[in-house]
Amino acid sequence: MIELLLFGSFFLFLALGIPVAFSLGLSAVTVLITTDGLQVLDVVPSVMFPSMSSGTLLAIPFFVLAGIIMQYTGISQRLIDLAFLVFGRFSHGLAAVTIISAFFFSAISGSGPATVAAIGAILIPALVRNGYQKKHAVSLVAASGSMGIVVPPSIAFIIFAVVASEFGSISISRLFIAGIVPGVIMAVAFFVAALFVPRVRELAGLPTKAKSGTSDSGLLTKGQKPTAEAAVTSGASVGATAGDGSTTTQLLAVGTGAADPTETVDPEGGFGEFLSALVKAIPGLLIPVIILGGIYGGIFTPTEAGAVASVFALLVGLFVYRELKWTDLPKVFLESGVSTAVIMFIVGVASLFSYVITVEGIAERVSTAVLGVTDNKFVILAVITVILLIVGAFVDAISAFYLFIPILVPILLGVGVDMTTIGVFMTVNLAIGLFTPPVGLNLYVGAGIGKVKLEEVVRGIMPFLICAIIALLFITYIPAISNWLPDLLGVG
Repeated sequence: MIELLLFGSFFLFLALGIPVAFSLGLSAVTVLITTDGLQVLDVVPSVMFPSMSSGTLLAIPFFVLAGIIMQYTGISQRLIDLAFLVFGRFSHGLAAVTIISAFFFSAISGSGPATVAAIGAILIPALVRNGYQKKHAVSLVAASGSMGIVVPPSIAFIIFAVVASEFGSISISRLFIAGIVPGVIMAVAFFVAALFVPRVRELAGLPTKAKSGTSDSGLLTKGQKPTAEAAVTSGASVGATAGDGSTTTQLLAVGTGAADPTETVDPEGGFGEFLSALVKAIPGLLIPVIILGGIYGGIFTPTEAGAVASVFALLVGLFVYRELKWTDLPKVFLESGVSTAVIMFIVGVASLFSYVITVEGIAERVSTAVLGVTDNKFVILAVITVILLIVGAFVDAISAFYLFIPILVPILLGVGVDMTTIGVFMTVNLAIGLFTPPVGLNLYVGAGIGKVKLEEVVRGIMPFLICAIIALLFITYIPAISNWLPDLLGVG
């Protein structure tokens, strides 16, 4: 009866349009009042405050600050320029650029929506100009951004380590390193999905450079700027054959948006151009190296790593790239403060919900009931996967961890699943929820950037969703995917 009241009221509040955080708190308070009366409300602040003041969670505001600073420093543009020089010349090169840029920015921000926001404004217009339908361009960016909570540093892994600590020993460092290989697998899955996405044109706006270096029929020579006459404003493809019989292409940007890599970087540029892009991107590339290298080298803790990343990002923005102005700092700190407050409020009310699950014996009863039906590990993993995929479509990862870790972790430990696999398996499930309709946050962010209706994006997301679920099954049923790298590096 308590289970029905707790979860029933929670989903009722969601159905009424009440935000997830408030739904969590209200449903928990409803159960507390029903079982023990109004006087039990004294327990609410005594549960919420300690959960939000945990020393381990101090890493969150630092990583949030680092991610927001990154959005003001132009690091995302430089990472995209570098990836574009390496992969932009290939048929599906821009899709690869999108995924790789998302992977590296995920290693800076630790947030899915932040990753979508950082790369979407640059790459969605470029993908559309390159022949992808807008719904598929937004879908690719939204799906790629989900790696933000899997690739270290990950705010989701920090939350999992804190909430699951009462059931077994698991370090944030181990979870961080365990997320690398699954993150790569997700990246490969998204690229495979992109191969099956239909394109409006095979080579949209891709004129061919004449081998002689001269321009014919509106084709551009290397380094020549497209003029109004030369630009193919309709986006139709222009092709020609080089002297050796092979077709060579160069991305042509149509428009004046400065944040389009196709306007600033030639994918067929020489070593000098590549070296220049690499030098410009090095400060951004160094951030995940500093974070992970410092943690695994024993130089500092994950919390200290967040502080170091924030200071380094600040110095890069102010004195290296000089795109972050002193006058921007109040806005940066305010934005990071608001984002952190939102996260910590969710942590507080979700911990109250988790407290009710524990003290009312709900977790123990559910665990006993499930194991009484079957103790087959593979069946239980399949059932939990379905549950988390459904829940992830409605609830953010932080809230879902507080809801289900007290229930699911004892069940999974009981059938022999190790804590590292549980953490990665649950996080990847909930990462997929970031771009799963109807409430996938990445979809909303991407749709807003791409100026396209959410219904259109939903119709374009299916190839990426299917490939992501296939990748999830590999990660779920092959524990070595999560454990191999941490074991190799001796991270406990």
